[in-house]
Amino acid sequence: MENSSSYFENRECRYYPCHDMKEINCLFCYCPLYFLDSCPGNYSILHKDGKKIKTCMECRFPHEPENYGKIIKLLKEAIDKGNPT
Repeated sequence: MENSSSYFENRECRYYPCHDMKEINCLFCYCPLYFLDSCPGNYSILHKDGKKIKTCMECRFPHEPENYGKIIKLLKEAIDKGNPT
């Protein structure tokens, strides 16, 4: 895909490729949905020292180009509910 306002792939990044994917959207390198209790990605919860830690190591949702619109929609909904990032 071509870089655009909804897709960006940084092949020069020292961590590229961070996931085993043919096309990877680096626009959301750090997932903006991390704060959501029910994000649509493939996350799991680790328990350490009596704390719950959300881990997204196996998640590819924000890096799949077709999910850009879904992410923007979820962020708008969160802001409307008073939960801005």
